[in-house]
Formats: sequence, structure tokens, C-alpha cells
Amino acid sequence: MAFLKGFRDFLVSLKLTVVLLVLSIILVFAATLDQVQLGVWGVQEKYFHSLFVFARFGEMAIPVFPGGYLIGGVLLANLLSAHLSRLRPTWRKAGIWLVHSGLILLLVGELLSGIVQQEFQMRLEEGETKNFAESDRLNELAIIDTTDPKTDLVVAIPEKLLAEGRPVQSPVLPFRVIPKAYYPNSDLQRRAQVPGAPPSPATQGYGTELIATPLALTYKENERNLPTAFFELIGPEGSLGTWMAADLLTLQGMPPQRFEYGGRSWKLALRPARDYQPYSLTLLKFSHDIYPGTDIPKNFSSRVRITAPGVDSGREALIYMNNPLRYQGLTFYQASFDPNDDHATVLQVVRNPSWLIPYISCGTIAFGLVLQFLLHLARFATRRNAKAAQATAAA
Repeated sequence: MAFLKGFRDFLVSLKLTVVLLVLSIILVFAATLDQVQLGVWGVQEKYFHSLFVFARFGEMAIPVFPGGYLIGGVLLANLLSAHLSRLRPTWRKAGIWLVHSGLILLLVGELLSGIVQQEFQMRLEEGETKNFAESDRLNELAIIDTTDPKTDLVVAIPEKLLAEGRPVQSPVLPFRVIPKAYYPNSDLQRRAQVPGAPPSPATQGYGTELIATPLALTYKENERNLPTAFFELIGPEGSLGTWMAADLLTLQGMPPQRFEYGGRSWKLALRPARDYQPYSLTLLKFSHDIYPGTDIPKNFSSRVRITAPGVDSGREALIYMNNPLRYQGLTFYQASFDPNDDHATVLQVVRNPSWLIPYISCGTIAFGLVLQFLLHLARFATRRNAKAAQATAAA
């Protein structure tokens, strides 16, 4: 019992709250400094979306500081414990109850956003229609059955499986995919331009003519890692050869590699991971205004048409800064533009089921503060009036 009482006192302690807030400040400061090396996404994964911050000493990774999930989780437990043990559910404390509830909701909302939020990008040229957005960080190996002229059957293998070397057998594919090598970032050269180059691991497709050189990962905001994968296809009768697929080839507009097997036509490509939707967007017009005499954007906006089977067919929307389009669980922001094409827009596509929680929590906190102020004001006015009445009666 003494242990439980001591643990409870520790959990509700105001000192613990102060220590956690100081650790949060240190964590944010360290992450800000490290952002130059890791970039925004790398910092989020290392510092905030983790229980501990790890540092490498040789081949060992050792936890050296509590991460965002651990600090936030203990802070949430501290807030809940203090809230339930110290505050009685009375009208006099109604405002404080609302403020604490808003803070708890804010912490829960941040946790949910870190877990479930997904971000993609959609590049559209005027007149172009798309029903998918692409990730700017994740990639996938797409194996496409193009036999049917009306419908493509796509099997997408996440790059994580390729990097881990896991064999993949899909019931849709008549062959197995055996990863041989995966470079998270790489450069490609033509074999003819490199005298004395070693033999290529690839025996089929583009890979027989190209050399893939591994590069260090980049974390700069204006650069992208370009992975290359080598994999072997094995059917019931044996190997179909080793292939190379590279993200760089896809981004440069190279057509996917083709081959025939089992009486069917197939395509291969390593490409940015896609998120398909049952509706499509068409860019009607892209406007890009700049301040006179400068290259500084003044305003850029995209007028799009939403086409969905039987729903909202032909609906138009204008997307511009601070005015996103929310549709069927996705939010489309005007994020950027193509500097090489004045008629192309770049939309940020975000899926975050918990996007309303921060607004609700901030509203709850503001209402709680106002309510508590009014309650104190009412009690103060009541006491002052009572004292004035007593003074009058005594006179």
C-alpha cells in the first residue's frame, strides 16, 4: 500500500509536470538543431514519434533521451491523475474541468494525428484528370497485368518488403518476387559510359544496360531519395530472370518494363506509393500571381472539378492558400507549383480522421477559461454586494 501511495503521489505531483515540460523544451530544441541533418520527416520519426531518442555508438543504438510519445504519455497520465484526485466535480470548478479536459483532448489528438495521418501530393496540369495522389517519401514496386484493354490489375509491393529482402507471393501473380538488393538512394549511369564496370545483377530489362550506384540518404527538403531495387521473378518452371527497377526512371518519364508470361502481358515499375480514390479531380485552371518585380508568390490557386460516379458529378471548387478542399475524408491544400510549368499545380493531400480534435480542444479550453472567469467574477460581485449590505445595515 505504501508503494501504491508513493506512486500515486509521484504521478499527481506538480514537480513531475514541471520536469516533463522542461524535457519537452529540451526535446524541441534538440530536434530543431538536428533538422538541418535529418529534415522534417526524419526529425519527427526520431524525436517525436518514438518512445526514446537513440544515439549510435558504433553498431549499437542506445536510448539517450525520452521521446515524444513517452513524454506525452506520462504528461497525459499526470494530467489525468491530478485532474481526478484534486478537482471535485462542482460548479465552482466547472471552468477548470473544461480547461483540463481540453488539454487532455489536445494530447490525445496529437497522438492520433501522429499515428493515423497520411500525406500525399497530387501534381496536375491544366486539363489533366487524376484519381490518385503520390507519396513524396514512400515508394512501391508495381507489377501490373495489362492483358485486359479496359482494366489494369495492379499488385503494389511496399519498399519495406524489398529492403528487408522478404519473398513476396501474391495469389494474383503466377510467379514469386524475390528481392536481391535494395538501394534507398542511388544514381544511374549507362554501362557504356563506365569502362570496366562489373557485371550487372540484372539479366532482363533496363538493368542490363545501366549501373546503379548507392548514395547516402538525403534529408534536404528540396531533394528526394531515388531508390533502386533488384529482384528475381520465379515461376513454377523456374526463374524468369533478375530485373532492375528504379524510381529515377519513373520520374524521368521512362515507360515501365514489359514482358509476357503465362499468356498475359505484364509491366514493372518502381514508383512513388499511390493512394487511389473512387473519384477524380480535373484541374480547370491554375493561377499563379507574384509581386511585381520579384519572384515572391503573391497568390496561387487551383480551380478543380470533382467527378464521382453518381455523386457530386461536375462539382467545382477553388483551392487556394488557407482555403483547402475537404472531400470524403481527404483535405486538398494548395501546397506549391511547378517552377518549370506555369500551368501545373501541386496539391498536398492529407488524410487525418482526427483533424477536428485540435479545434474542439482549443474551443473547450477557451470556453473553460471564460466560464471560470465569469464564475469568479460572479462570486466576487456577490461577496462585495453582501459586504455593502452589511455596512448599510450597521450604519
